[in-house]
Amino acid sequence: MQYKRIIYTLFISAVSVAAFAQQPAAIIANTKTDSAAKNKSVSTLPHTKGLLASNLPPAADGKKGYSHVPLAGEKSYFGEKNDYVNSFVRKYLELHYNTLGNVQGRSSTPFSVIDDVLEKKNMPKELKYLAVIESALNHNAVSSAGAVGPWQLMKTTAEMMGLTVTRKNDERKDMLKSTSAATKYLELLYGQLNDWLLVIAAYNSGPVPVQKAIERTGSHSFWDIKPYLPQETQGHVLAFIATASIFENLSKFINLGSIPVDFKFGNEEEPPAPLPGALAVPKEPGAKPITTSPVSKVSWTDEELKNMTMVRITEPLFLDFVAQDINFDKKTLARWNNDYDLFIYKTYPTPYYNLRIPKDKLETFLSKKEDMTKRSKLYFATIK
Repeated sequence: MQYKRIIYTLFISAVSVAAFAQQPAAIIANTKTDSAAKNKSVSTLPHTKGLLASNLPPAADGKKGYSHVPLAGEKSYFGEKNDYVNSFVRKYLELHYNTLGNVQGRSSTPFSVIDDVLEKKNMPKELKYLAVIESALNHNAVSSAGAVGPWQLMKTTAEMMGLTVTRKNDERKDMLKSTSAATKYLELLYGQLNDWLLVIAAYNSGPVPVQKAIERTGSHSFWDIKPYLPQETQGHVLAFIATASIFENLSKFINLGSIPVDFKFGNEEEPPAPLPGALAVPKEPGAKPITTSPVSKVSWTDEELKNMTMVRITEPLFLDFVAQDINFDKKTLARWNNDYDLFIYKTYPTPYYNLRIPKDKLETFLSKKEDMTKRSKLYFATIK
């Protein structure tokens, strides 16, 4: 549903308001895939009596049964992923500021409707940004898989949430009614998962992939189960974090097209420094340049920089395969390429990525690159 291909065609180029009207698709996603649509039905949920979040005890923030929605800069929530999230938000704004600005300019009426429903249910106001990544607030949006309306609800889900869906009367297109149905579904998911990032993931892929990832890892942390979710879903969650963070705390930067390098997300981040060797490339004629790497605090030692080289790749490689094939520590490889997910999720500013590997592993890498590419394609295909 959604900003989809946010990740995979998900994070692609921003679209104009006119484009939204003709081809309703989320800012970051394109359209919902058939597989996502199949997984999304509420019929995949277990017995739900008593699971609605409104039946849960009050949370610390006073909202009945709900935790808050985490935004960029909340180091207490994101922990070691804090810098990564902040960098992702920066790059997301740079690539999608046109679309975000278009949505911002016409959001007053739909947001007032959504806010009213959320307030009555004591649900976090930030959930309205899910409708932004689903449809760019286009009530006539229709995906290739048949999801309709601002919340991109499938027919089965919509009917189970109380909507009428016929040729003559499709209530999924009604902002108020569809919001009421979507929030009811979100309540149901929260009653199961008790974390908004997991809820957003389940809203995109359906509950089953999320439940399986939890069972596989034994963890209820989005970051722990992320590698085992469909790639589109991984990006959908990141797009939601970015969109909510931008509209809530960074809206003044939308028209600028970037966030100042000395800007601090919350009060928990040191001013970021540009990565060494970052090259400026234009986004479009007359536009301000952006860097090929997200702005983040460098954590490489002088010794690492001395032993590091870069090799250009145009197709994503699964880093686990790379680490195994060149016999190099996986965690170190991931740290050296701390902006790599942006490339995987097609949120990178260039169609290629300069992968950082040890100099003494370059020959091995090149000899095995073709095989790693084939295996990576197969791997990524299995988790879409």
